[in-house]
Amino acid sequence: MLPIIVEAAANFCLHQIRLPYEIKPLPSQKRTLFAFIDIEANGTTHRAYIGCDPTLIQTITEIFLGEDESDEQTLTDMLLETTNMIVGSAKVLAAEAYDTSMMIATPFFVSEELASIQPDAVQCIDINNGELTIALKRL
Repeated sequence: MLPIIVEAAANFCLHQIRLPYEIKPLPSQKRTLFAFIDIEANGTTHRAYIGCDPTLIQTITEIFLGEDESDEQTLTDMLLETTNMIVGSAKVLAAEAYDTSMMIATPFFVSEELASIQPDAVQCIDINNGELTIALKRL
């Protein structure tokens, strides 16, 4: 499932925010804001975490809302929307390219660090001096 979400995140970089990206194996130790969304596929439930460092989520906010300096609530809302866009795109990809049906829930903001989440798999994407982290944990 992680490769499908990573592919959706790459599509988000190319088609939504139109910024170059580079896939990396592990995230750095930057401060990261996380949101999660639960996914059910093939009888298994996973929690997908999408995390952005403050630089990246501010960049995304500038692109979509035109705000140069956003408050914490706006950045949180944009992270939730980014999570919804990426995982929603993964749902479409799963159905079209992998013949897999996915059900997704509503995204929620979490203040946890990645270490406390203890994910089963992690992938990082560097985007325009910012960092997007995708983590997956089976529930």
